[in-house]
Amino acid sequence: MSVHRFSCLFIACTLAGGCASFHAASDNPLDSEQVTVATGDDDLKEAVESGDGRDATADERLDTAIAPELRAKARDAREKLDDPGQTDTGALAEEEDLWNRLRHGFALDHDIDNARVQAQLDWYVRHPKYIQRVVERGRRYLYYILSETEKRNLPSEFALLPVVESAFDPFAYSHGRASGLWQFIPSTAKYFGLTQSWWHDDRRDIIASTDAALEYLERLSERFEGDYTLALAAYNSGGGTVSSAIRRNLKANRPTDFWSLELPRETRHYVPKLIALAKIFDHPEAYGLELPPLKNEPYFEVVDTGSQLDLAQAAELAQVDIDEIYLLNPSYNRWATHPDGPHRLLVPREKAEAFRTALANFPVEQRVSWQSYKVRSGDSLITIARRFHTTPSVIQQVNKLNSDLIRVGQRLLIPSATRDADAYALSASNRLERKQARQRSGHKVRYLVRRGDTFWDIAREHRVSVRELASWNGMAPSDPLIPGKELVIWSKSANAAALASTSPRGKSMVRKVGYRVRKGDSLYAIANRFSVNVSDIASWNGLNTSRYLQPGQSLVLYVDIRNSP
Repeated sequence: MSVHRFSCLFIACTLAGGCASFHAASDNPLDSEQVTVATGDDDLKEAVESGDGRDATADERLDTAIAPELRAKARDAREKLDDPGQTDTGALAEEEDLWNRLRHGFALDHDIDNARVQAQLDWYVRHPKYIQRVVERGRRYLYYILSETEKRNLPSEFALLPVVESAFDPFAYSHGRASGLWQFIPSTAKYFGLTQSWWHDDRRDIIASTDAALEYLERLSERFEGDYTLALAAYNSGGGTVSSAIRRNLKANRPTDFWSLELPRETRHYVPKLIALAKIFDHPEAYGLELPPLKNEPYFEVVDTGSQLDLAQAAELAQVDIDEIYLLNPSYNRWATHPDGPHRLLVPREKAEAFRTALANFPVEQRVSWQSYKVRSGDSLITIARRFHTTPSVIQQVNKLNSDLIRVGQRLLIPSATRDADAYALSASNRLERKQARQRSGHKVRYLVRRGDTFWDIAREHRVSVRELASWNGMAPSDPLIPGKELVIWSKSANAAALASTSPRGKSMVRKVGYRVRKGDSLYAIANRFSVNVSDIASWNGLNTSRYLQPGQSLVLYVDIRNSP
């Protein structure tokens, strides 16, 4: 294999110049010093290690290795994630084999003699089931990712980075709030135009997240003068972290290559993982491993839907299982595509043309189910939206409302799912519900979040770790806790059931109340009146704090009634 390595001789000049072109904004991830802790790789590794070579045990543990949002699907989802249905195991000609195409684009130094690489390599060789699993998961996505990597003239090893980041689990969510195949944290996602809403999360979109990740890697490669190991390190820990490490070494007259830098522990093992994987994929036979054959052809096609579409309808029109639709379109949180687009779906290639034909003959008005609802006393757009599993903004758009004011007796059209909720097994709410229902050790407690609660306080009272508590509820420890949210706790405390009512915090009397905005009201005035925070009111009601409240507007508040007026 020809090795393509770039010199770091110009880095000193770049740093001396201050890297001005990359410091235009303080939120630029190229300047970040935040380490992104990935999830899927370590989770799946732990699953394989705990199997002790017994397939049944290993498979049971592998169900829980699928990161938070997919664990709830248990064995059925694992089988679908790990087996896209390609059963051809015959030998492939070189030009038909995706592995050969992958190898032709390798550009990192696989011959590096480094203990960190060897340690990762030894682990992979001892656990061939790990390689088998990530390959089966990656079948859906690898052709597309490799093609996009080649378009940018980046090393094809980068196409294997989702193995390190997420073990090719599109629903992976880490305790560091990183999500998707490429494990984007919210701030980096926002910088690269990956949006999040009630309907969707672009960090999990196969096309959008791959484009953003490769754009990020391309810019980092330019920043570090073509040194791909430094670019990879910066993808994990931020360009600022790597630049600082280089400056320290320059000052101490030490080498500035990746292997010589003092970097965070996560980052020091990050690049060796990828190189070890590439060595295995380059010469699997040298390590006593055999890669399943993978055809050099697309797994999916992109189909323009033209409008919002119920995912159950899409599965029926495409003649595929609805879970397959979710696994190819994991960005969708709910039962349908986003009403504002992009209006596209990824479907298996062999089903694409039939899907286009069926969709063209399917009436637009039937693509989403509609219900007529008569507004009752006490209703607000928020309460109606929750009842029908949608959002106030969607109801406003559909009914052409200029504000969130509604009147008793008014008729509203509400978009709704065409099937029962259980049919949408991989929607965000169903993933969370089944995740919370999964049996674990300890005493199961359902806990309603109160104002002032923190993960640390709740975890300490129930003698569990913050990371466990967050994971059981499909969250990260840094996610906000909103009063009124129900948590599931597998408490290690002997008096778990009584704990909530006997703890000092449990004596608070938090209640959900409705409030109608009056003339002259402001968020600050309402927050002060009810002894809550402005940010809490905004979070509870999906408000933009820079906009004025309108008289008659309905708000939901969670207040301690002892402190309310």
